[in-house]
Amino acid sequence: MLAVVWLALAACFFGALLVLQVPPLKASPGALSLHLAGIFQDLIRWFYHFYIVSVTWNGFLLLLFMQCVLFSWSFPSWLQDLLDILDGGKENRNIHHSENGTAFLSAFLVCFLVWVNSCRRLKECLHVSIYSGGTAPSLTVRWFHVLGLGMYCWASVHQHRCHVILANLRKDKSGKVSSLDHSIPFGDWFELVSSPHYFAEFLIYTSMAVTFGFYNLTWWLVVAYVFFNQAVSAVLCHEYYLNKFKHYPKFRK
Repeated sequence: MLAVVWLALAACFFGALLVLQVPPLKASPGALSLHLAGIFQDLIRWFYHFYIVSVTWNGFLLLLFMQCVLFSWSFPSWLQDLLDILDGGKENRNIHHSENGTAFLSAFLVCFLVWVNSCRRLKECLHVSIYSGGTAPSLTVRWFHVLGLGMYCWASVHQHRCHVILANLRKDKSGKVSSLDHSIPFGDWFELVSSPHYFAEFLIYTSMAVTFGFYNLTWWLVVAYVFFNQAVSAVLCHEYYLNKFKHYPKFRK
């Protein structure tokens, strides 16, 4: 069931991405993109509400994971029942047993990464970004855990740099907000693409799929959803830059 939900969300944003590629019949070039970009800018003002929920919920799950590891406690029955409903029944339950320590560690690390990422993004939304107006399992560290963590850190560092670059465009030399207008960003991955922070978000969620060991289909559907979601946002942003700035760097994608 959970996989179906993520597949449906990914399909919706994939459809939206296809719609954006269709040339407008009557409207002036870029008019639709500019309108949708304005709506999107209004929506992202409320991102911090999402991250507040994410920090709270994933922090709670992280606490349950630590209780399982440190005190050999089991997950609450209501949570196990909920997971069974979302994941297709008890036969698919695979992270609560000591004989599957690798899967348990993968789930714990991904939960930790999601929580850390939510905390970081919440902090950025509040203090950096400026918008327009059972039995303790035997844990085995595998190569994909290291690769996933490294990829997560790499993408997170670049995403944070990009958010700082965007925020600094609206600050003066003293660090105070001086303008809410859009400007052309330069530096870091902005030298390659128009919306590197969206690309980094995709890499962050891909790193979590890597941490799962590449095999978790449900999480790959989450990655697909994030990809199409961020792709729609990136296309709208790129079209906005092209229509607003006549001398926008042509090599950026």
